[in-house]
Amino acid sequence: MKTFMDENFLLHTECARKLYHDYAKPMPILDYHCHISPQDIAQDRQFTDITQVWLGGDHYKWRQMRSNGIEEAFITGDAPAREKFQKWAETLEKLIGNPLYHWSHLELQRYFGYYGHLNSETAEEVWRLCNEKLKDPQMSVRGLIRQSGVTLLCTTDDPADSLEWHDKIREDDTFDVQVLPAWRPDKAVNVDAPAFPDYIRRLETAAGVTVRTFDDLKTALRNRMEFFHKRGCLVSDHGLDYVMYAPVCDTEVEAIFQKGLHGEPLTSAEAAGYKTALMLFLGREYHRLGWVMQLHYGCSRNNNSSTFEKLGPDTGYDCINTDAPAGQLTGFLNALTTAGRLPKTILYSLNPNDNAVIDSVIGCFQDDSAVGKLQHGSAWWFNDHKAGMIEQMTSLANLGMLSNFVGMLTDSRSFLSYTRHEYFRRILCDLLGGWVEDGEYPYDEKVLEKIVKGICYDNAVRYFGFDL
Repeated sequence: MKTFMDENFLLHTECARKLYHDYAKPMPILDYHCHISPQDIAQDRQFTDITQVWLGGDHYKWRQMRSNGIEEAFITGDAPAREKFQKWAETLEKLIGNPLYHWSHLELQRYFGYYGHLNSETAEEVWRLCNEKLKDPQMSVRGLIRQSGVTLLCTTDDPADSLEWHDKIREDDTFDVQVLPAWRPDKAVNVDAPAFPDYIRRLETAAGVTVRTFDDLKTALRNRMEFFHKRGCLVSDHGLDYVMYAPVCDTEVEAIFQKGLHGEPLTSAEAAGYKTALMLFLGREYHRLGWVMQLHYGCSRNNNSSTFEKLGPDTGYDCINTDAPAGQLTGFLNALTTAGRLPKTILYSLNPNDNAVIDSVIGCFQDDSAVGKLQHGSAWWFNDHKAGMIEQMTSLANLGMLSNFVGMLTDSRSFLSYTRHEYFRRILCDLLGGWVEDGEYPYDEKVLEKIVKGICYDNAVRYFGFDL
């Protein structure tokens, strides 16, 4: 029987262990997509207790606590922090086979030096140890980022955001980790959302442009893209139901925009026509600016309407969606390609059944303008567990080129989640090492080193064009 989560955790062969310890483990982290707060980084927030840093905003944990029958007061409610932590410990001990068990214990090991098992009986010991450790100035937000080996991270920012906290970070020469904004224009895309008219007013103020027409909207967004670009932005991101391609003429787009601007109801066909037009405009602008376009899709959001009314979005009530037509995805990419304006693009689907579709689609649009111009993004959200990562990387290897993969991202709101990169790297090295041990690839250490370091870090630096 192996020791629980020891130094060779998830590494089943001698080759895997060598690839991880010699090449993957020492590599720094480039976190090109996350949801952490730039304000917390600018102010170098210090957390008061482990519940605050661990359970605050973490809907992964919230879902499992609900599955364990825990009352909402101990999840998102106002129960005391110690009691919330106890309820999480009681839940964690049941999560055999769940990545949260591994993530949580990696975080306890790497940041708090705790190598035991968190459960209902050890909760008090862990609570005291972690809270004492959190008093250390090195456990501040910036300290956690530094000790994680992060060289650069991209937050998620709305076009109307002032980026004031990014400015403060950039002007502070005591922090040497680059923190860059990433463009997330979902509120401008979602013309059928009730809040769309109010959002346009907010965008007007930020851009200094009166938005009365669709062309005005494009001008406002272009102004804000230039604003982001001057602050180092090289990455866009979209949260879509699916990648749609339902083109309509300019006159129709304008009519649809006017309805959305005035809060009038839209048909699904009208919404698709507007979203197609705006996404094509944005894709062309990303190409002009040299930005990477990330497309996250395949999620059905806020499915429990009663809890959504109480708690709002991003609280653990989303699931995988099955509606992702490949024909529309290829139509969208083809329209940008034929115009000579397809930017570097990363595709993520929340549905693992889309893995082979993505890997076959990206092969249709690769060219010599970039190595791995189109990417199959890292296993995302409901797939960022051991099986999901293996499935995503195996599919990419089968149908594309795994060696050019830009690797892992946290996609997290937690400053402790950088251990997910370790988790990913161990799984990567075990996968590669297994192929070598089985005689499916030669033991060419020089080439294997380059592949591992590339997927862990170097490919992303090259692909995004960050100045590191």
